[in-house]
Amino acid sequence: MDTYSRMLLRIAMTRLSSPADAEDAVQEVFLKLLTARPQFRDEEHEKAWLIRATLHRACDMARAAERRNLPLENAEVLPGGAPPEPSPILSAVQALPAKYSAVIHLYYYGGYSIKEISKLLQIPVPTVGTRLSRGRERLRQLLKEDVE
Repeated sequence: MDTYSRMLLRIAMTRLSSPADAEDAVQEVFLKLLTARPQFRDEEHEKAWLIRATLHRACDMARAAERRNLPLENAEVLPGGAPPEPSPILSAVQALPAKYSAVIHLYYYGGYSIKEISKLLQIPVPTVGTRLSRGRERLRQLLKEDVE
């Protein structure tokens, strides 16, 4: 937990807007790790499993949140005011489809190479490169729209 929790929390934040939801997602992944007790070949295999499980859980939670969206008039005001606003770039990365935001986050925020991302997400190296390229283009468009 000490080794991977911060990294997994950052990954969960790419899909979830609330830090509390991201913490819940990571906690559920660690709980699943303890209860399911999967067998890993090595530390890299364990790390890849944790990253994939976190991405899947965060995406599931984001989809569930979309289904239960309330009209603004029915929403409660949180005590203590609104949560801090994420940076415009992080918000734009979160707005991308999951397949693009995952590789962009792992590449730029996580510092992983394309080959490492390929192993972590279990997708071909050329697919990672394509998703990075397409994700960057979509990110440019999103950020350009925000400026105009």
